[in-house]
Amino acid sequence: MKFLYISICLLFIVSSCKNDTKSTKTESNKNDSITLIEKAKGIHSRVITLDTHCDINVKNFTDSINYTQDLDTQITLPKMKQGGLDVAWFIVYTGQDTLTDEGYNKAYDNAMSKFHAIHKLTKEIAPDQIELALNSADVKRISKSGKKVAMIGIENGYPIGTDISNVEKFYNLGARYMSLSHNGHSQLCDSNTGEKNDVWLHNGLSNLGKEVITEMNRLGMMIDVSHPSKESMRQMIELSKAPIIASHSSARALCDHSRNLDDEQLEWLKQNGGVVQTVAFQAYTNTEKNDARNEAVKELRQNIADSLGTKWYSRSEVRAMDDTEKEGYYQLRRHIIKLADEKASDIKDFPPKVNVSDFVDHIDYLVEKIGLEHVGISSDFDGGGGVEGWSDASETFNVTLELVKRGYSEEQIEMLWSGNLLRVLDEVEAVAKSINS
Repeated sequence: MKFLYISICLLFIVSSCKNDTKSTKTESNKNDSITLIEKAKGIHSRVITLDTHCDINVKNFTDSINYTQDLDTQITLPKMKQGGLDVAWFIVYTGQDTLTDEGYNKAYDNAMSKFHAIHKLTKEIAPDQIELALNSADVKRISKSGKKVAMIGIENGYPIGTDISNVEKFYNLGARYMSLSHNGHSQLCDSNTGEKNDVWLHNGLSNLGKEVITEMNRLGMMIDVSHPSKESMRQMIELSKAPIIASHSSARALCDHSRNLDDEQLEWLKQNGGVVQTVAFQAYTNTEKNDARNEAVKELRQNIADSLGTKWYSRSEVRAMDDTEKEGYYQLRRHIIKLADEKASDIKDFPPKVNVSDFVDHIDYLVEKIGLEHVGISSDFDGGGGVEGWSDASETFNVTLELVKRGYSEEQIEMLWSGNLLRVLDEVEAVAKSINS
């Protein structure tokens, strides 16, 4: 009887210990998670977070509708504040059109309207909240003041037309990087889109494009290789006296898309001293996962579009639209996507979205392949970018959190978020000074 009593007591004690151990482990894991989040919050508040690619619609830069409001766009001042995004490069984007005076004039007018919109935001609409930066010193000064920072990049050099003096005009308006083509061959260089059918216009840079590269070096404007063809990139690096950037591209080894950089291109960029701004664009991050999700959600989107009295257009159909149609449709498209995602969340075993973890996989790969000092971060917000967990500027902290989870130090995270890109900007400016001295 005594033995039975002792046995029962021992069983109770062991059972209690097991439960205590389980409870302690759960509590420990919870505390570890809280500690990690707090660590990430501290880092996120101290480093300058910089996104090199945020598209804009001039309709959102008026006295009545603007970025001081929480608009249905991925970038606004409230979203930047909520997510702790310090610097947004607003993009002067013009789609590719005919290589004619008519096309160039139309593109120039479009570019100027976007320059004016950005200046209106920083000088008239919200000068107390955001200021335009022209160099790294400006970025640090403005950020320290508590205001958000705007910078300007040009996506597609097409608006230059055949007048090379426009490069300096755009520089004087605040542009600090420019790509020479977009989706389609421009008068300056071939686009990555030529890879699809192996059809090229210049076999790299045109003669005018070569002059533009020289002019960008003279002015101190960074050369962006995110949309130009591989051969165009090779020739740009060969001609340029300054480091280059890829403002929104990822690793082709992880996602085989012509918008990403293959290992050879990455090595060129490393040797050049440049930086690739890893892009949180689903189709450039994980094509297979993105395609599976899109195939499953397509019917939902089409049904929602029908109920709204419109049509769900594919990306190729959207690209074929003129700029006005495209800008108008993007807002409706985001609304349809949001409604479809809400419906999909209620469906069991629905294919998952490309997420922040998939995105940071590219950062990991690039860091290992070419070194941390050549890697940065971009979103392509309001131009098709965004992944689950970083779907707009309000979720920017999640990128820092994922980097902390993977063991990146504060110094490394600072380099990824802004240090590397600003270092290249400084070096490009130094080259310009040496050219002009």
